[in-house]
Amino acid sequence: MRRGPVLASVAALAASGAAGCGSDDHPNEPRPPAPIEVTAKVDDEKVDVQPSKFGAGLVVMTISNQSGDPVELAVDGPTGGTGPTIAPGQPGNFKFDFEEGEYVVSAGEESRAREAQLEVGPERASSQNDLLLP
Repeated sequence: MRRGPVLASVAALAASGAAGCGSDDHPNEPRPPAPIEVTAKVDDEKVDVQPSKFGAGLVVMTISNQSGDPVELAVDGPTGGTGPTIAPGQPGNFKFDFEEGEYVVSAGEESRAREAQLEVGPERASSQNDLLLP
């Protein structure tokens, strides 16, 4: 009888099965909310941000400078930041991670445009089960 080769095969199979078992030391954290698109139009009179109410998380702001002045979009609130300088008649983009709270968005010191008000609510839902996201 050939018990040796059979026992060796069973032992090798059991060892390879045990090596494939994972541990729960590193649970899968939920993904952050997917970024949303927000637009900002700046003219000689005001800054207009749409939508003006959204949930906290990463925002990609597309800015249209329709004024005669350079624009440096500034966000002031629980967190703050400043976007790039945008020449008159040009578009620009600005990424900002908003926390919950009230914000004021201005066009910078060189602009005469009135500020816009933003209301940022609780964090948006996780994008954990959304398909085709980067």
